[in-house]
Amino acid sequence: MSSNGLPTHPPGGWTTFLAGLSMRAVGTAISLALLVAAILNPIFAPSFSVVLGRTLFLSLVMLLAFSAARAWPKAPVLRWFPAWLAPVIVVGVTAPVVTAAIYLFTTGGSIRSFIFVPELVSGFVLITGCGIVFGLVTVLSATARERDAQARSQALQFELERSRLEKQALDARLSLLQAQIEPHFLFNTLANVQALVEAGSPRAAEVLKSLIAYLRAAVPRLHDGAPTLAGELALVRAYLELMQTRMPDRLQFTITVDPALGPRRFPPMALLTLVENAVRHGIDPSEEGGRIEVGARSDGGTLRLWVADTGVGMDAHAKPGMGLGNLRDRLAAFFGAGATLQLDEQSPHGLKAEIVIPS
Repeated sequence: MSSNGLPTHPPGGWTTFLAGLSMRAVGTAISLALLVAAILNPIFAPSFSVVLGRTLFLSLVMLLAFSAARAWPKAPVLRWFPAWLAPVIVVGVTAPVVTAAIYLFTTGGSIRSFIFVPELVSGFVLITGCGIVFGLVTVLSATARERDAQARSQALQFELERSRLEKQALDARLSLLQAQIEPHFLFNTLANVQALVEAGSPRAAEVLKSLIAYLRAAVPRLHDGAPTLAGELALVRAYLELMQTRMPDRLQFTITVDPALGPRRFPPMALLTLVENAVRHGIDPSEEGGRIEVGARSDGGTLRLWVADTGVGMDAHAKPGMGLGNLRDRLAAFFGAGATLQLDEQSPHGLKAEIVIPS
């Protein structure tokens, strides 16, 4: 529906016809009738009510004709016919025909009485002229607004389709990156269990039991369609408890996160990758072991998450691993280019990995 109350729907039979007779469209027709009557009344002999009755009848009939012209289906041979031309022709023909019918009614159907009375002829010409002018202006305005609305609708459809395709590509990329991460994590954990079994440790069964419990909790969440920080923290806690079972005297950990941040969207296994690196490259190589601190806070809308350890720290000659490079790609794909991963050495030793997600 255009702003002037005339319909802006494509041809569609009765649906389009009835849409053209909405209260807004009828109100527009009545307003135009009042405007024309007010303009013509000073130069017409009949009273204002008589002039208004004629213009009102003409305006409503033209509205019916306009709606019918737009709703009438085109014959196949007329597909080339411009959509705006049919309403224009109908309005141009309806105005004189309906006005002539009005004046014939006032003369009792006598054409001779109508033709030879100058006042009636001038009234016919004025009302017909105003009907054609206002009708054509309104029709062309409605057609222009309809084209603009159709163009905006088409542009919106293109944008929605582009967004859908981009989302599919992003989901595929996230799935690929996540698929690279998951085996890496699982194989590392199983390797830890294998080392205990080969060493004949009596704790191997306990660690294996913890691993099974962890996998039962973790695997269903790896492909969660709506991953959250709370779910990620649950995985991190389960993993650290598993690692603590494997080396109870060498690993301590704390997790300090405001529960209000739990519902925030967060890519699965992103924080877990940093925790795994802290255990594997920081705590494991250290004879004394160490402590891992996991935390998160929101600074003015910017989300900061960190994993800090007191292990051996960063090897100056070490090459960046697949896990961290993969994690940077996943953060960029999930949050955009503004998300960053920073690595800083701790004093006196250790490493702090911090994820910064701008608001």
